[in-house]
Amino acid sequence: MRLWWEVARRGFRRYATYRWATVAGVFTNSVFGFIRVYVYIALFAGLGDRIGMWDLKDTLTYTFVSQALLMPLYLWGWQEIAETVYSGQVATDLYRPFDYQLYWLSQDLGRATYHGLMRGIPPFIVGAIFFDLRLPMDPITWVAFIASFYLAVIVSFAMRFMVNLSAFWILNERGVHSIAASAWTLLSGFTIPIAFYPDTLRGIVRTLPFVAMFELPVEIFLEHAQGADILATLAIQAGWGALLLLAGRFMLNAGARKLVVQGG
Repeated sequence: MRLWWEVARRGFRRYATYRWATVAGVFTNSVFGFIRVYVYIALFAGLGDRIGMWDLKDTLTYTFVSQALLMPLYLWGWQEIAETVYSGQVATDLYRPFDYQLYWLSQDLGRATYHGLMRGIPPFIVGAIFFDLRLPMDPITWVAFIASFYLAVIVSFAMRFMVNLSAFWILNERGVHSIAASAWTLLSGFTIPIAFYPDTLRGIVRTLPFVAMFELPVEIFLEHAQGADILATLAIQAGWGALLLLAGRFMLNAGARKLVVQGG
């Protein structure tokens, strides 16, 4: 555990060095939050007070919570493992005396913690200053949301890990990454709340792992899930996280068997 803790700490510190990038990111997240908010304000002005169980206050809160989760979940542009495969560095990494998957997961959890604190909370505060957002009233909700946040990061990492590992079999994984990122963005609840989907489509999407990244944490934050439902929601996230990590481990083993290093 000490090893993984130190790796996570270094993941945190690595991104903490880019202070002006953080400032620029907070500004950008806030601006896009405002753009999305005004789209929803116009939508509710045309459709009425509620869409399903969601009112305008829920939707504005969802917008800034999802903006806060955007960088911690890192849906777009993370190709570090794929780059080590193409450069050949992965061969050395696999020889190191630690678990390869857990190393990257620990580093990603450290990174996500930094991005959650410095790229997630400030845009939400900006949104709360200018709009009437809904804050959880029950302290248990805050604890559950933090747990849901880290489970969402694990699910996100597990998916990104497998997409990066596709580099073992293809010459350029950018196409796979683009397709995967499109699915993550559309089906996770980031672009549009899953509650706004038609009934049949909503039922299908909620059976997929993507909702464990955005939709389920937001539902906990909005206190749409309470009591036993919170435990059920966390269990769904944990189940998808474990299943996807296991799938990634099988994929890693297959990739390692395929890896050929000249001279050894």
